[in-house]
Amino acid sequence: MATTALLQVQGLAVQAGGVRVQQGLDFEVQRGEVLVVVGPSGCGKSTLLRHLVGLERPAAGRVLLDGHDLHHGDEAALAALRRRFGVMFQAGALWSSMTLGQNLMLPMRLFTALPAAECARRARFKLALVGLQGGFELMPAQLSGGMRKRAALARALALDPELLFLDEPGSGLDPPNAARLDELVLHLRHYLGTTVVMVTHEITSVFAVADRALYLDEHAKTMTALGTPDELLRHGPLAVRQFLQRGAAPAPAGPDRHPRGSA
Repeated sequence: MATTALLQVQGLAVQAGGVRVQQGLDFEVQRGEVLVVVGPSGCGKSTLLRHLVGLERPAAGRVLLDGHDLHHGDEAALAALRRRFGVMFQAGALWSSMTLGQNLMLPMRLFTALPAAECARRARFKLALVGLQGGFELMPAQLSGGMRKRAALARALALDPELLFLDEPGSGLDPPNAARLDELVLHLRHYLGTTVVMVTHEITSVFAVADRALYLDEHAKTMTALGTPDELLRHGPLAVRQFLQRGAAPAPAGPDRHPRGSA
């Protein structure tokens, strides 16, 4: 049965430093899907993500979450709309003066009426969900790179978002830790039904987690392919096939690699 689009991008043009880097972007993200945005360095992947989460205004076009424009409307309504998704930034963006528990509880204290004990319980649960049980009192400076990425993911989950935006989650990680993070993304999608939009330059991650991949071309300054990684590798435009061939061969399906909507 077809799913309903959770996120719609219509005629979007994005710019950085006053320079238009992508235009004519039209795509949808289905509920429960993992959509991965790929393309050469400098093509505008992270710039697109900043527009999708409302940090920057489009030069043209619209971004709709469940039919509601993320860039136009009453500020209170827009703030409530944006609380429906979580964002994991490339550098983690954890507050260095707070423990992991405090990092996770701050959004709950700001945006919910939950008592302190319940905030703490939920924060411990989210940390356990990403494999950081026992890390409630740790400071960000005490964490390894992989642990910091997982802590940032836990904070992105603090308000139980239905949609997660991940900016280069595997950046700076060694292959084993990057693979563990990919497995965690699949776990969240499969068991929590979380919809994920992920920007990455790691081709291995594309084949490991993506239901579909969106390719941004740096010369045409627009999207030139959208489909499953295997389809794009076999039948995509030449530039897309060459880009995907630079990575590892597609990984075989495993116990955590479920097609969208499967049990």
